Amino acid sequence: MKLVHAVFEPAGSGPHPTLVALHGWGANALDLLGLAPHLAGGRFLVLCPQGDVTVPIAPQLNGYGWFPITMGTPPDPASVERALDSLEVFVDQAMTRYPVDQGKLVLLGFSQGGVMGYALTLRAPKRFAALAALSSWLPPQLAGRGQPGSLERLPVLVQHGTRDELIEPARGRSSVEALRELRAAVIYREYEMGHEINAASLGDLSQFLEEKVISPIDVR
Repeated sequence: MKLVHAVFEPAGSGPHPTLVALHGWGANALDLLGLAPHLAGGRFLVLCPQGDVTVPIAPQLNGYGWFPITMGTPPDPASVERALDSLEVFVDQAMTRYPVDQGKLVLLGFSQGGVMGYALTLRAPKRFAALAALSSWLPPQLAGRGQPGSLERLPVLVQHGTRDELIEPARGRSSVEALRELRAAVIYREYEMGHEINAASLGDLSQFLEEKVISPIDVR
């Protein structure tokens, strides 16, 4: 497949509700895989692709990212588009390689991975059953691609730590406002934590997936 990735496969032959989990800057394909057994009782097929950008962490130790980061400036649009193209191909290939329930396909992104999740959802909003953005932000230039109603009723969970030292909580809150303008069905939660996932946020994420993807209630 196009991207290096790690996989958690639940019991049974499927098709399974599927979560594509996108790591943050300096992490790798294994970073979010440990969440899988704790989400909706381990019923999700979890695919964790790895970004193509090499991030030196220490001598002889690299992490990875989705697009280069320059502090104080917005992401380079061309770099973001290249990363999105690779990720879109990965999702297409996953549809044929793994037993994916295509009606229950979810994007999850942590930090920079959340930016990718937002961007890919805006590219193809009808493809995904839900989106979870953890300790992340929706850059205005990406939000501007959407039109009012383009995320109509899409369940979106946004989580942020009140002590996040890397991405200020205000950026998470502004992302929520942008999502509401696009008419997404947003749930926003803040936690007493830093740039991380804690037990409380993990529990709320699992509940969100149960209620919005595993057993959604159609209120139409």
